Amino acid sequence: MAQTSPIPRVSLGTQGLEVSKLGFGCMGLTGSYNSPVEDDAGVAVITHAFYRGVTFFDTSDVYGPHANEILLGKALKQLPREQVQVATKFGIQRDAQGKSTICGRPEYVRACCEASLHRLGVHHIDLYYQHRIDTTIPIEDTIGELKKLVEEGKVKYIGLSEASPDTIRRAHAVHPISAVQMEWSLWARDIEPEIVPLCRELGIGIVPYSPIARGFFGGRGVTQQVSAESSLKGHPRFSAENLEKNKQLYLKMEELAKKHQCSPAQLALSWVLHQGDDVVPIPGLMPCPSHFIDVT
Repeated sequence: MAQTSPIPRVSLGTQGLEVSKLGFGCMGLTGSYNSPVEDDAGVAVITHAFYRGVTFFDTSDVYGPHANEILLGKALKQLPREQVQVATKFGIQRDAQGKSTICGRPEYVRACCEASLHRLGVHHIDLYYQHRIDTTIPIEDTIGELKKLVEEGKVKYIGLSEASPDTIRRAHAVHPISAVQMEWSLWARDIEPEIVPLCRELGIGIVPYSPIARGFFGGRGVTQQVSAESSLKGHPRFSAENLEKNKQLYLKMEELAKKHQCSPAQLALSWVLHQGDDVVPIPGLMPCPSHFIDVT
């Protein structure tokens, strides 16, 4: 099957990484904001996105945990590997009780990379992020090990997620950072004063996660009730009192979307897409009854 409706391609960073202007966040396929989908359905969503022009797929070893990388690996078997850019992450550990710890030790970095390569069934990771920053060790030590993985051909490009301006600068001095992943949407604009200008100064691409505000702009179902099984239950913006107030924001977006003859989700995503050629949002599975909104 040939790709249809090709999506423009852009560069992330200045090291040569080229991706589709719109990526796909795979996290929700294995549960978080919603219940997991069956493997066959998850693979179908990924392949559908690819044949609509999306070539940039984002996952992490902590999603599932591990199940998300395994699912993406199954989908990759049905796709031309050389046309897909795989991004995954390391750095968050969860114990049997679900408690999270952050780790950036060099030996841990290497072990995580080897494990992700195996689960994904690939020979290299196109973009490897440090998912969260371990403040107990120098960032230079973590990036130093990632640099070795690049030199060995196991990783092509390095990224950071949820990093401070100082950390980004220090990391970039050890090895060029190709992308920084942060939350960015009409509902979350905290990165605009410092992170965005810094990335543009250093030539680093920006990958906004939750560009549709964790599904808030996905449909009325999200504004009316959050599923009991959703991790959004613990998010302040989705608490009963705040959600009631935030409904007014959604209604305004819905009204504006009608004027432009599109959905609120498409309008919210369009805003992020228009923030620059160096911005590649990664919408994914929506926490609403329809599960997946085709925004391509």
